[in-house]
Amino acid sequence: MEDAHVGWIAAIIIGGLAGWFAEMIMKSNTGIVMNIILGIVGALVASWLFGVLGIALPFHVWLNYLITGFIGACILIFIGRLIRR
Repeated sequence: MEDAHVGWIAAIIIGGLAGWFAEMIMKSNTGIVMNIILGIVGALVASWLFGVLGIALPFHVWLNYLITGFIGACILIFIGRLIRR
């Protein structure tokens, strides 16, 4: 995904959606700002992880960011729960 670029407004929207989806699946109670942060940082984390594992998503740029943001946000929520224990 190094050659794919999304503007900052699109990154906020996609990150918010990814964080919201992760919030619904992981049943965490976060707000809209935290959803956006989780989605954007989650996309960075998952993109790095996918790069290390050699995984490339074959979808459109926006869908790739949504999927990686969702997976990364779920990972971050999981790690946050482990730390809070």
